[in-house]
Amino acid sequence: MPKVLAVSDEVVEDLWTARVRAHQVDLVLAAGDLPYDYLEFLADALDRPCVFVPGNHDADLTGYRRSSAGLWTRDGLPARYPGPTGAVNADGRVVDVAGLRIAGLGGSIRYNTGPNQWTEREMARRARRVRRRAGLRRLRDGRGVDVLLTHSPPRGCGDREDPAHRGFSCLHRAVAALRPGLLVHGHIHPHGEAVPDRTMGGTRVVNTVGYRILDIPEGRHGA
Repeated sequence: MPKVLAVSDEVVEDLWTARVRAHQVDLVLAAGDLPYDYLEFLADALDRPCVFVPGNHDADLTGYRRSSAGLWTRDGLPARYPGPTGAVNADGRVVDVAGLRIAGLGGSIRYNTGPNQWTEREMARRARRVRRRAGLRRLRDGRGVDVLLTHSPPRGCGDREDPAHRGFSCLHRAVAALRPGLLVHGHIHPHGEAVPDRTMGGTRVVNTVGYRILDIPEGRHGA
């Protein structure tokens, strides 16, 4: 059962020191809106891989590609990659890391002209593509998705009513189709309130603003 350090939105000062090594984990999961050098430090200090999706306050990472020679390009031109070095961007993808299959959908509902924001219709299209990619992988090896990593929560499942913090309704369909054991999100700051885990069918929904240590059952078989 892999153990992960899940982080998002708020830097935890104790984690940005050597004390983070007290956490015996297999993977760092980052749900957005954190300094990229913070994520690099966590991965380096723990000597573990990091999988992330961008939040609405993060740099726009769309269009960046890494060549076989290790050089980054954007729109076919050489470019300096602004994301965290060595981390795996799962946004819009399905990745296999540390024994887990992780599907990622970063960003928030569109509320202004900033990066990593999507209308409900746009996010629904992105979620359908991720579902197709997960389905193709499942056809090849029989494995479903273990974790759905998002920045925003599903609508009505721990979100807020203000325009910037409404969740996505389409994530309900994504969860029903992928049936992950865990949905990890950020974006919703508790401001001192207790934030209980929630459930959607058989999926545990966890707000990881700050940090959480989570045990994740692997090898689930989604639809």
